[in-house]
Amino acid sequence: MTSPVASPGSLPAALVLALGVVVHANGAHAQAHGSGGDGTIYISAYDGTIRIIDEATLEEVDRIETAAQIPDDIQLSSDGTLLYVEDAEGDRFEVVDIARRSSVGTHSLSRGPSTVRINGFTPSPDDTYAIMFVREYIKLSDRYEIGDPVMLKYDLVNGAVADTLDFPDGEVQSASIIFAPDGEHVYYDAGDLIVLETGNFTEVDRWEITDAWEPGLGRLSFGFPDNPYDEEGIYTGLFRTTDPVQNRELMGIARVDLEAREVDFYTLGPSESVEFRMAPGGTKAYGLAEQIGRYEFLTFDLVNRRLERRTQFPGRPRMSLGVSTNGELLYIYTAGNTIDVYDSGTYEHLRQVQLDADMNSFLLVPQGSPAADR
Repeated sequence: MTSPVASPGSLPAALVLALGVVVHANGAHAQAHGSGGDGTIYISAYDGTIRIIDEATLEEVDRIETAAQIPDDIQLSSDGTLLYVEDAEGDRFEVVDIARRSSVGTHSLSRGPSTVRINGFTPSPDDTYAIMFVREYIKLSDRYEIGDPVMLKYDLVNGAVADTLDFPDGEVQSASIIFAPDGEHVYYDAGDLIVLETGNFTEVDRWEITDAWEPGLGRLSFGFPDNPYDEEGIYTGLFRTTDPVQNRELMGIARVDLEAREVDFYTLGPSESVEFRMAPGGTKAYGLAEQIGRYEFLTFDLVNRRLERRTQFPGRPRMSLGVSTNGELLYIYTAGNTIDVYDSGTYEHLRQVQLDADMNSFLLVPQGSPAADR
């Protein structure tokens, strides 16, 4: 079911509010500030919909009704035809066909008094199955029984558990995992990078990635950052490690090449809470630092390996950072129903986009990605 939305500039203000999006410009008209690019933004909203936003205008162009009461995290399938939408309850996910703008099914392992919460979900490149980390909670008359974490292979075609998988090294934990592009291997991040073949999910290789660090540095904490601007097989993000001599936490930037098994890294200084986002082109990245009453933008110069600048701005208690597909704009979104747009070079606040429902998650798909034109 779709709900096309006309351009806000062509409608009375009251009708624009009813249909879903209002753009507030700071000074001149919003269009005078230029476009952030030609990508597509998918936003899960608290009213049970996925909003589709044209990045060029930041106007809502369509919306998808979901079965979820509150849709949460959104993942894009490898071929760009599907969205995987997790429910805020954490015990189910929905598959949405982007071209048809409709749900094609909801999956859950919960039954009766048993609630099975999904703590991690990674679909295979061909979308026939997914690797899931789950945990069962059984409601009894006087208490809950909580099961151990379990790693499953879940059949997306038939909607059933295909296999229960062993945790590498027998260590029960949730971990960051990604598939190789050909789907023949899975990379399992548990400090070391463990490579599993996808026939029987047995270990075929192991990269003790900590050995790539400078001697004397502690264990790597990295994961697989979700950057739409990285090359395939390359993962760039902040890492944190502990200097065992000085007993202090350090922060830096690492670039991990899985195929070549290479790590390029450098430290920036003491660790702090920073949300990191790559910009297109690979020469810059941006950060969002949040402390109560103090909010800052950071610009990282990836060529010269330094923190280029940081500037305070009037943020809000809960927020996330996105970088436009042309690198010229920064988006501040969640919590609430607004997207604040800033110039990435000057940090000037340019405008505010207002939806008619609070948002939960935000997925920006660059033009040229499989789903950008759907």
